[in-house]
Amino acid sequence: MRARTIPNRDAIALIHAPLGRDAQIAAALLSEAGIRPKIGKDVAAFVSALDEDVAFAVVTEEALRSADLRPLSAWIKSQPSWSDLPFIILTHRGGGPERNPSASRLLEVLGNVSFVERPFHATTFISVARSALRGRRRQYEARLRIEALDEGERRLKTALEAGHLGAWELDLTTYALTTSITCRGVFGRSAGGAFTYGDLLAATHPDDVERMKTAMQATIESGADYAIEYRTVWPDRSIHWAEMRAQLYRDRRGNAVKLVGVSSDITARVSSEEQQKRLNEILEERVAERTAELHKAHGTVMAEVAQRERAEAQLRQAQKMEAIGQLTGGVAHDFNNLLMAVLGNLELLRKHTGGDAKAERLIDGALQGAKRGASLTQRLLAFARRQDLSVDPVDLGELVREMTDLLNRSVGTGIVIEIRIPDRMDPVLADSNQLELALLNLVVNARDAMPNGGTICISLQVENVAKPEGELAAGRYGVLSVADEGHGMDDNTLQKAIEPFFSTKELGKGTGLGLSMIHGLALQLQGALRLTSTPGKGTRAELWIPVSDESPVVSKDTEVSEPDQRVKPLRVLLVDDDFLIAMSSVDMLVDLGHEVVEAHSGKEALAHLKDDGRFDLLITDYSMPEMTGGDLANAARDLFPDLPILIASGYAELPPGIDFDVARLAKPYSQQQLAVEIESVLRGLS
Repeated sequence: MRARTIPNRDAIALIHAPLGRDAQIAAALLSEAGIRPKIGKDVAAFVSALDEDVAFAVVTEEALRSADLRPLSAWIKSQPSWSDLPFIILTHRGGGPERNPSASRLLEVLGNVSFVERPFHATTFISVARSALRGRRRQYEARLRIEALDEGERRLKTALEAGHLGAWELDLTTYALTTSITCRGVFGRSAGGAFTYGDLLAATHPDDVERMKTAMQATIESGADYAIEYRTVWPDRSIHWAEMRAQLYRDRRGNAVKLVGVSSDITARVSSEEQQKRLNEILEERVAERTAELHKAHGTVMAEVAQRERAEAQLRQAQKMEAIGQLTGGVAHDFNNLLMAVLGNLELLRKHTGGDAKAERLIDGALQGAKRGASLTQRLLAFARRQDLSVDPVDLGELVREMTDLLNRSVGTGIVIEIRIPDRMDPVLADSNQLELALLNLVVNARDAMPNGGTICISLQVENVAKPEGELAAGRYGVLSVADEGHGMDDNTLQKAIEPFFSTKELGKGTGLGLSMIHGLALQLQGALRLTSTPGKGTRAELWIPVSDESPVVSKDTEVSEPDQRVKPLRVLLVDDDFLIAMSSVDMLVDLGHEVVEAHSGKEALAHLKDDGRFDLLITDYSMPEMTGGDLANAARDLFPDLPILIASGYAELPPGIDFDVARLAKPYSQQQLAVEIESVLRGLS
């Protein structure tokens, strides 16, 4: 699917903040967020720079407080109908009238205003800016749609004028009549005068009024096209002939709501009908041709409407998948927290079984189930694009060659694997371990689609994307393809294939997470997963991964060392808002021989740091209400610049907002992983 071109992609943010460094700070933040800024030094320069290419304006309240806003108000009022330029006002007193009475004046003058109270966080400012940019882009899209509709209306008007046809519309509820200039001319009325349904009846010859009403009623009752010729009486009492044609429109309940049609003056044709039958036939052909032109124009408009509906359906599908991804990531994060408490308590409990074989067996079974749950959350995080990746240049050809034996053993004897790899291929930027898992999943899926055997073709190639296509940006991509000759999928199944927990396999023979994991991995690598399938002929899965300019990293076997049991006891401040997780983590730390002070919020932890003296290590959760782990880390470093900090999180990456490097421990973690990470943090500071 090709991405729609974003209108006014290079639209700028116009800034007017003459005092202090507000303009420079705002411009720097916008530039870092990918939004091109432009600074207006004074009100006159600011107003003169306003045009349709301005996405939004950033203005300090004090810059407008004493300024003459009439030129700015005039520009705002002169905006076209599609435009409502967003303004972001930087204020010291908020945007509410109760706190800032002058806000009412700015709201009245500027209209579309968002207030950002200073001092503000950079994330808050950028969030408001991006919201304004999204709103402005919706305005640009509305402008394109209005222009397209205007063009369609112009074409239809041209077609009607070319055929000397007058357009009319009659509301069957109120009998309000709308007519074009040409239509009023058919009845001898002036271009600027009103022409009501009563005027229409009055302009109809008295002998033809009942016939006209009967024909209209028949159309309303049967739905057949309305077509009639009758005499008209012009204001000068001269007799003319009019031809009226229309179609009936119904509402969703099937009720007749209006007649829409065309009219033409056929006086000349009727007056010469008996003497010039041949000319009459020619005129009828011309009318037919003009009607065909109208149908063609109508068909063009309907085709454009259908195309727009398809685009809207694709947008809704993308929004649905994004919502599913956010929900999946949140569920996996919370599940990781629960597994943290389960795994930690089971590990500690195992040390106190006293050699009871049955208790150890039960604990081992529980540990295995919890670890399988942790594996499940990793797949969910992969779909949500929040898994932890180790991205390096990878030689795709070498990766496939090294996996050949494993793949052959995985598919069995009834399947033939055909590999097509070029002699030389540029490396791609990926996580080799996750890539191997993705390839194995695709091959196993292909095997399951061919219960009677067949051939699986694995191929590699490099493709150039000249301009953005769907999820792919412009650039070069390595494409890993896995094609089978299996039963294939229909369009409905193909649309759901990447959704988590959707599976075509029998109950108990598949989790439905394989393709969703690969889809999430591809998007996290700035690539894409493309699926094509034909029922009865097979399926082709393509994993598109960006090409790397660096050479592949030569993998070296590294031995994971056990934690040093001789590490001296530490005084540790552990922070987690979940009491269950905090209790489990405290027990693991105490079991390792450390002294632990427990806190359940960022504010409580800061109080301990200020009142309880020196700590050797701070271990904090990230997602906490009021104060996140990142905020706590920043505040702690202000108090103790050399304090070792370890942040525990269920997500792969921490959101921005931490101004220094901190160690990260992924949830759920075992006691050994906790000990190794603590040793690593302390070693890095030594």
